[in-house]
Amino acid sequence: MRSPGPGSLTALPHHLLISDLHLAASRPETTRLFFDFLNGPAQHARSLWILGDLFDAWIGDDAADELGQAVADRLAALAAQGVDCHLMVGNRDFLLGDAFCRKARCERVAEPAVRDFGCGAVLLMHGDSLCTDDIAYQRFRRRVRDPAWQQRMLSRPVWLRRLLARIARGISRRVNSSKRQYIMDVNDRAVDKSLRKHGCGWLLHGHTHRPAIHRHQVDGHEHYRVVLGDWHDGLGWAVRADRDGLALLEVRRQGDSEVRLTRSAPSAVQAPAR
Repeated sequence: MRSPGPGSLTALPHHLLISDLHLAASRPETTRLFFDFLNGPAQHARSLWILGDLFDAWIGDDAADELGQAVADRLAALAAQGVDCHLMVGNRDFLLGDAFCRKARCERVAEPAVRDFGCGAVLLMHGDSLCTDDIAYQRFRRRVRDPAWQQRMLSRPVWLRRLLARIARGISRRVNSSKRQYIMDVNDRAVDKSLRKHGCGWLLHGHTHRPAIHRHQVDGHEHYRVVLGDWHDGLGWAVRADRDGLALLEVRRQGDSEVRLTRSAPSAVQAPAR
């Protein structure tokens, strides 16, 4: 596998992958950037993959608000243009269910997933399961990902779920503010274990909000981990995948409604020579 190179955006058939948009009514600029992204660059892709935390909070498909309905409609419109849409849940929207996915015309994808975008197998994850140094969070994650726990939560009234979600977010912010940074980042051993288990040369994830390309040596072979950033303050992040490899891109507005994808640095992981 060759090391990251500058590469160039070409007209090759390609796929786009994003994560950590944290859409909320209180963040209208991020929602507008996302919608313009769907109306622009996403329409030229073969597929769009959302790797978790599309919403800042989701308490159940039956409680979808105006924003949730609008997002589902926009994704369905993209699918109607022939772009395959795929959705993986994250730590903020793990209660996204089949009803939303049907309305949005998205395939719900279980984590982890392995896909070949023309450049070899890529391991796709949200990323929070790799943060194994955060023992308290991993305990919380196991509980809220349990189907029985989710059914109990979804059986509660919407007003109570909203209240519980606000309380949980407040507690999370206070707890995270006192944690050391390395605890909330991925653990290298967990990364190596996942790459080894799934036999992939590349791992792509979000969650940590630290966009970058990392090199890993696993069993004497070079692998790459590409990290998507979160969307905020008029800036988003995407990965373009095609037969040339993976490119980490910034999503920025060009003019009133046009959105452009520009390379970050270092920006690309090239496919191995064939």
